[in-house]
Amino acid sequence: MPLNLRDLSSNESAAIFRALSSESRIRILELLSEGEMNINELSAALGLAQPSITKHVQTLEEAGLVVSDYTSGVQGMQKRCRRIHDRIVVDLGGKGKEKDYVVEVEVPVGMYTQIEPLPTCGLATRDRMIGVIDDPLAFSFPDRAKAEILWAGGGFVEYVFPNSLPFTTVIDSIELAMEVSSEAPGYANEYPSDITIWINDVEIGTWISPGDPGGERGRLNPPWWQDYMNQHGYYKVFSVGPAGAFVDGEKLSDVSISSINVQPWQATKVRLGVKPEATNQGGFSLFGKGFGSFETDIVFKIHHSSRGGDIPPAKKVFPLA
Repeated sequence: MPLNLRDLSSNESAAIFRALSSESRIRILELLSEGEMNINELSAALGLAQPSITKHVQTLEEAGLVVSDYTSGVQGMQKRCRRIHDRIVVDLGGKGKEKDYVVEVEVPVGMYTQIEPLPTCGLATRDRMIGVIDDPLAFSFPDRAKAEILWAGGGFVEYVFPNSLPFTTVIDSIELAMEVSSEAPGYANEYPSDITIWINDVEIGTWISPGDPGGERGRLNPPWWQDYMNQHGYYKVFSVGPAGAFVDGEKLSDVSISSINVQPWQATKVRLGVKPEATNQGGFSLFGKGFGSFETDIVFKIHHSSRGGDIPPAKKVFPLA
């Protein structure tokens, strides 16, 4: 099996170095080299308390070294962790090196531009439900812009991300990150759904969501949110680069960055949905900053480069609400 490599510039590596400054976190990475493990297994292997393991794993997640999913286990939900990279190469700079910059755009889940939801469906703000549950009309109400959770038993939702980079910019790759899951009536930990992603009308691939997790409250859910409703999703990162399309580092398809027409000074259209002919018709749920377990909206990143240094090395955020 080929090694999973990651190249970093020196200014991107600070979080990695912090994460690797702990012997316990290095041991966690070594253990995960053999395969996925949950928090209990890591705790037993290292002889550390579960809260300490959880904190170490969170640091590794923030550094982009580990990704975790919540899955159903014998005693309820369990957090399963896996290592993303086998080797990391840090570029310490030098003349003539191509520069790599990132533009980040964050869009709330309610700021869709088009949606065709199939019941069961609904959406809510941090304070209340919008409209009537299972009525697609609710998705047209003006206060949907404040929604921080939405769900549908099928259909699709579409977002548009602005791109104000100069025309001379070279687009190297893109990333799309979100908290997402299936949509079951109430919740169902085992409820697979074939969730497909399109970028600029090009299908980049399908990820199979294991279920619509419940039984354990999402840590961000407001107090009024009922326990029998869906509680949280899975944090997923979709990416498209020269080598194809990936989800959490695992290849989805051969669709490359040159195939999806992401261009400077043009909006990028992203669609998420379940195809009518999909094998697993489990719908989809999207969690914003105020719901679920990951404090994030839908994040779109554009990695771009320039040899001439004419593009300032800045991370730009375009708040849309």
